[in-house]
Amino acid sequence: MALLSMIFRKMTQNKWLEASLLMGLIITVGLVSSIPMYTEAILSRMLIKELETSQSNSSTYPGTLAARFVYSSSDADGRLKQKNANDSFVRKQVIPFIPVPLLASTYDVQSLTYALKPDGRQEQSSKKTSDIRSKLVGVEGLEQHIKLVDGRMPEKKPVNGVYEVLVTEKGLNHLRAVLGAEFTIEDKTVTETIKIKPVGVFTKLNDDDLFFQSTDLGTYTSSVLIDRELLENDLLNTKRLQTGASGWFLVPDYSKLELRTVNQYLHAAAQLKQLVETSYNYSMDAKYLNVIDAYFERSSSLRILMWSLNVPVLAMLALYVFMVSNLITNRQRTEIAVIRSRGASRMQIMLSYMAEYGLLSVLAVAAGPPLGLFLTKVLGSSNGFMSFVQRSGIRVHLNSEVYTYAIIAALAVFAIMLLPALQATKATIVGHKQQMARMGGTPFWHKLFLDVIALVIALYGLRVFHTRMKSLQTLGLTGSDLHIDPLQFAVPALFILGGGMLLLRIYPYFLRLVYWSGKKWWPPSIYATLIQVGRSSTGYQFLMIFLMMTIATGMFSASAARTINSNSEDRVQYAAGADVVLRALWPNDKPSDQGSGATGPGQSSTPVPEVIHYLEPPFEPYTKLEGVEHTARVFIKKNAAFSSNGGSGTARLMGIDTDEFGMTSWFRNGLLPYPFYEYLNVLATEPNAVLISKTLADNRSLKQGDTLYVGWEGVNQQPFVIYGIVDYFPTFSPVADGSNDPPMLIVGHRQQIQTVLSMEPYEVWLKLKPDASLSDLYHSIENSKLSLTTIENTGEAISKAKSDPFLMAVNGALTLGFLISLGISFVGFLLYWLLVLRGRMLQNGIMRAMGLSLRQLLGMLTVEQLLTSGAAVGIGLLTGYTTSRLFVPVFQNAFDAKTLVPPFIVTVDPTDSIRIYIFVGAMLIIGLGILGVMLSRLKIHQAIKLGED
Repeated sequence: MALLSMIFRKMTQNKWLEASLLMGLIITVGLVSSIPMYTEAILSRMLIKELETSQSNSSTYPGTLAARFVYSSSDADGRLKQKNANDSFVRKQVIPFIPVPLLASTYDVQSLTYALKPDGRQEQSSKKTSDIRSKLVGVEGLEQHIKLVDGRMPEKKPVNGVYEVLVTEKGLNHLRAVLGAEFTIEDKTVTETIKIKPVGVFTKLNDDDLFFQSTDLGTYTSSVLIDRELLENDLLNTKRLQTGASGWFLVPDYSKLELRTVNQYLHAAAQLKQLVETSYNYSMDAKYLNVIDAYFERSSSLRILMWSLNVPVLAMLALYVFMVSNLITNRQRTEIAVIRSRGASRMQIMLSYMAEYGLLSVLAVAAGPPLGLFLTKVLGSSNGFMSFVQRSGIRVHLNSEVYTYAIIAALAVFAIMLLPALQATKATIVGHKQQMARMGGTPFWHKLFLDVIALVIALYGLRVFHTRMKSLQTLGLTGSDLHIDPLQFAVPALFILGGGMLLLRIYPYFLRLVYWSGKKWWPPSIYATLIQVGRSSTGYQFLMIFLMMTIATGMFSASAARTINSNSEDRVQYAAGADVVLRALWPNDKPSDQGSGATGPGQSSTPVPEVIHYLEPPFEPYTKLEGVEHTARVFIKKNAAFSSNGGSGTARLMGIDTDEFGMTSWFRNGLLPYPFYEYLNVLATEPNAVLISKTLADNRSLKQGDTLYVGWEGVNQQPFVIYGIVDYFPTFSPVADGSNDPPMLIVGHRQQIQTVLSMEPYEVWLKLKPDASLSDLYHSIENSKLSLTTIENTGEAISKAKSDPFLMAVNGALTLGFLISLGISFVGFLLYWLLVLRGRMLQNGIMRAMGLSLRQLLGMLTVEQLLTSGAAVGIGLLTGYTTSRLFVPVFQNAFDAKTLVPPFIVTVDPTDSIRIYIFVGAMLIIGLGILGVMLSRLKIHQAIKLGED
């Protein structure tokens, strides 16, 4: 109790520092806890979305497990044992492991097929009745999913020795009888008389009932349906009839499937697969297991990305925790030195700090995961950098894995907090006084050249990145073809730290230059401040490193997020070419079995003509659609043939109208040596002029002025003249796709191509007005009665891209990094300066007693802040900008090299820089205001009395 009382007393004396330390601990633990929660939540959401898409494409319900067993044993005992064993296994080893509720569970059992003899018609020998064959089927829970068309429901027990059954309409026709007719089962294996009587005709209660998804009513044409328990207990288990087959059809509610429960689902599927593989005759269908397997791979990649994105923020938080714990320890150094001089061991002192920080760590583990829950929801609602939307479907949970991460994070921070105390316990009272007398000294990171080491590692990582990207783009590989090294994402933090420390190594020399340059003109207040900062620069360097790290991390986070978002949107717009792309249905003479046309199904044998003739639909209606600003006709032939002096091959052929195309298409500035419209102007000069891609020019040794012959299958090649060579063009990707020849492009005049080659369907590209509504556009298309085959909307594609888990992770993590960086830097700044001011209360009191006014004293502190905090902010901005330019392209590793068209460019949004400037200015103003209030309340006699004490 005495130890606890002492610890609480120590914590009360430093309540604001302890509260700030606890805040840093909770934020750190919460941020670490959010990583596994977000990974699970977002991948679960995306898995459900993918399964929904698969359902709409295939019209089958995702996640279903279906197994059917056909028993082939020669005796009834063997068949029955197989059926009972399979039934028990599915009920005990498969269904309990399915982690979500079942929307439908169908179990059916069937007898062998037997001949049915109608009673009362034995005299009708003119027509054999032995060809009526059927089997008895029992389906568990059938009554809840059917409705009667005629008759009544059968009894669940024999009536006068006759078993009542249900049939479908086709099944009743198959029996060639009416309801109420009795049949006797005739077979040499049936030793006693068994009679059945159809009493009702049924159909589905609902057409879309999942209960019947595994089978159709047509499969029951040669079956009669009997109560499942009655069939098993009275007929199969008693071996009066032999078991023919049984089956299970399970429909889990995939909308409740989550990443943490997928393993259980896969286990259930594996158990069912193991069961059916032991049977001689079986079939099994476990749908969408490949989708789930793909998401396990994405889970691993997303975890790496999340940790990598948060490395700079976690490093900054660790620095904050170290700084605050160091401030706490510095306030107690005298007490520690006295206790050490009086015989206390270092372990005894460390135990008290371990108890104090252990209590804070326990509180952080308790409060951190709920904070992580909130941060995960923030991550899930991110729609861009500093942009949030109300996005549904993300479910987060606090589980054992989350608390494991929380405990590990708390232990790591606990060790960091003990480092200053461990260092402080080395000194006795004599050593402590000596340290206080030495204001200078070289920081340990300068002695060990940690700044140089960090920069070397970071630059090496940058070189590895460039080598990797060159391989990806040259070979046309995907990001998964080569191993993604997490250090590629962590090296920016090393560069920020190393670059900042290197600039701080130089900073004292800058202060000396400022001092010597104006020492004859500086007023006393500035002169004293320069001496104060210059002689004790080591004492300020930790604060400067902290501020530099936070500002640089915030700027890097903002730049990285803006760059990734803008490049993702650019890729979508470049691949589409325009805001909306329409493809119309062109009337033609193509036979119906070869494609769309006017011929009917009875003419499928019509020979295909050598040339298919198309009738161009009117173009004017497209120009009058609601919300459309510009329109363009674009002809595209993916595999046009070409030949030249350099050889032949195939290329993508585009036919455009230069004026329309230039006003409608999307193309980013800076992709070509000259503005895009100048290339279109060159193309417009001659009807037979073409532009070719640089890949075609290099691959076939072509140059401007050369003649190129172009055509395609069934169309003779015609000559065109090369007027220009381009690296990029809307919708064209020059990145290798793994084939022998790289992608190649030829761009010519649409009218010339369709005149000298062939008239074939073209696309219609639309550029919308800034305030255009897509719903109005769709209504206008419908009202215009345009016959379209496809509509591609770039806006919808961009929205879908923003829902990608990787992009959401980037936006959420970097937004949080930006906000946490600014918030932590503000708290750390105020804490440090308030404690510094309190520690120099005697010095400030003496200066006031010597005649310095409050205004002059506040001016000294302002200059001191500018020389320390202001310089740190400036270094942080410079380091953050440099880091962004060098290392933001590292994020290309998270994307497929084939999709990196147009090329990745670093974006620094002025809005984010303005946010940082406003924040820094507000931080300095608020800090000066608080310091001014504290100085105004300073009583000279209290300061002098404090000095005497």
